[in-house]
Amino acid sequence: MTDDSPAPEAGSNRRAFLKAGPALAGSLAATLALPTLPARAQTGSGVRWCTTWGAAPAGPPPEASIQTYSSQTIRLIVHTSIGGSRVRIRISNEMGSTPLRIGRATIALRSSGASINQSSLRELRFGGAPSVTIRARAPAVSDALDFVVPAQADLAVSLYLYGSTPGTTLHNTALQHSYVSPGGDYTSTVSMPVTRTLTSWPFLTAVDVNAAVPSLVVLGDSITDGQGSTINTNRRWPDFLARRLQASLGSAGRIGVVNRGISGNFLLYDTPNGLLAGYAAPERFDRDVLATSGVRYLITLIGTNDVRAMSSTNPVPASDLIAGYRQLIMRAQARDITIIGATLPPFEGFSSYGPVQEGVRRAVNDWMRASGEFDALLDTDAAVRDPAQPTRILPAYDSGDHLHLNDAGYQAVANAVPLAPFLAGASAPIEQSA
Repeated sequence: MTDDSPAPEAGSNRRAFLKAGPALAGSLAATLALPTLPARAQTGSGVRWCTTWGAAPAGPPPEASIQTYSSQTIRLIVHTSIGGSRVRIRISNEMGSTPLRIGRATIALRSSGASINQSSLRELRFGGAPSVTIRARAPAVSDALDFVVPAQADLAVSLYLYGSTPGTTLHNTALQHSYVSPGGDYTSTVSMPVTRTLTSWPFLTAVDVNAAVPSLVVLGDSITDGQGSTINTNRRWPDFLARRLQASLGSAGRIGVVNRGISGNFLLYDTPNGLLAGYAAPERFDRDVLATSGVRYLITLIGTNDVRAMSSTNPVPASDLIAGYRQLIMRAQARDITIIGATLPPFEGFSSYGPVQEGVRRAVNDWMRASGEFDALLDTDAAVRDPAQPTRILPAYDSGDHLHLNDAGYQAVANAVPLAPFLAGASAPIEQSA
């Protein structure tokens, strides 16, 4: 999904989530989050968990484009950031209106395509049972399983979807091929037959490993989602960052990097008729940030859609965007999460660019640089702009649409992330989580 939704004008069905001054609106995300326990301080089993991979759920899609599975197996391919010796997964039916029935679930190391390494295959269970029914609007977490998860590895999570199952909860822009079987339970089949290839991640939203290390959540839009990068290669900028942290910081760089970007996502608005773009960032904050296992760091690269989609005759004031960022800052810092703000990259040449939009973008970036309100700053703008034309992306980093980056551009963003906050937090204790 591209970031090309219509501008939020008066009288439209786009709902403004936050403006400067009024109290923050009630958050749907809060009703979908895990129980209100302190981040990283859930107690129970005594196991310390960290999310090694994650995606933000959204949906449902428009009715005409909902994919329905009929007692089929989906094999979802995800790429880890860090490793561990135990694993659990999170499955989401949070955008569904009917129960989601998982007849069986397995996890394995992926060898290639839809094939897995047989010796690594393990069955996942839920409350000791091989199957689970997840009620509408709810998630489910699997039981912990002894399973060696390597860092920077492809996992295959196979779900047998019993009965007729509409794919209402999904992450739409996976930039990774996953696979759908013919009818039947193929969760333990090494080379699963394939009837359809997916470019989304239905239902699966997190893979956790037992690791007493922190996780970093990246909250953003299609630039964080990786649109414009090469499919099946894990070249989104958070992927490059995960590799850089491990290569540059040694043991301090063992940090789970969790990409919660959603293509089309806004800081201040959500779109009732475009739910694949997800709810506004403050509205999904509890579920996509606070409920992430081990979260200690947050990078926010969000707001480009608010700027580029505004009406030139009725622009969103920079003060409204700043109020939105301040809400994210206060909510992160209240949970002792280090928050790194990211300046908005240039986009002259994109269809919705104009001088009004450029003025708001520049005002937001100037505030980020001067205010010091974030704990640290990722200057995305400086990292990718063309020095000769600072309102444009450097041609070597441009995917071709003048808004999204290519692989080299995403590498440049990852290289610009300041490392000092991760070194400063390396000695802090990680609390136990259930």
